[in-house]
Amino acid sequence: MRRNFVAGMLVVCLVVATTGCSRSPRVTFYTLEPGAQVETAAVDTAVPTVAVGPVTLPDVVDRPQLVMRVAANRVDILETHRWAEPLKSEIPRLIAENLRSLLGSSRVSSYLQHAGADADYRVLVDIQRFESSPGEAVTVEALWSLRRVAGGAPVTGRSLVREPVGTEGYDLLAAAYGRALLSVSRDLARAIRAEAAVGH
Repeated sequence: MRRNFVAGMLVVCLVVATTGCSRSPRVTFYTLEPGAQVETAAVDTAVPTVAVGPVTLPDVVDRPQLVMRVAANRVDILETHRWAEPLKSEIPRLIAENLRSLLGSSRVSSYLQHAGADADYRVLVDIQRFESSPGEAVTVEALWSLRRVAGGAPVTGRSLVREPVGTEGYDLLAAAYGRALLSVSRDLARAIRAEAAVGH
C-alpha cells in the first residue's frame, strides 16, 4: 500500500514538472515609434543630406530586455518584455524618421542605410541615460554632435528629457520613450537648420 502511494506521488510530481517545463512564459515585443505629435515641416530643398548614427548606449540597457529602474542602485531586467530590434539600430532609425518630418526633407537616413553613405552631415548620439520608472516616467539624456563630413568643427549639444508615463503598462512605457526621442530629434533639427543656414 505504501509502495503504491509513493509510486503514485512520483507520477504526480513528474506530470507537474513536465507540464511546468512545457509552458514557457509568453514574450511580448515592443518597438519605438515616432511621437504622435511629430509636426511635418514644409519641404525644404536647402536642407543638407543627413545620416544619423551610430548611437551608443549604456551597457545596462544595451540588451533585448526592457530595463526598469526600481531603486537608486537596482534595476529589474524583464525577461518576458523585449525590444523587437536592437536599440542601437532602432534609435537612429527613429531619429532619422523624426528628422525627415521635422526638416521637411527625404534626405535623412540612419547610418545603417546605404542612402547615408554620401551625406553632408553625420549626427552622432551618445545616450547617457535611457531609464524608466514603473508608472512614473522615462528619462532620456543624450549628448550629440553634428559633424560636417567635409570638415570643420562639430556642433555639440545635450538633450535631457523626462517624459511622464502616467499609469502602469509597458506599451505606454515604449510610447513615452518614443516621445522623449522626439524631443531629442527637435533639438537636432534646430541645430541642423542653424548649421545649414551658416553654410549657405
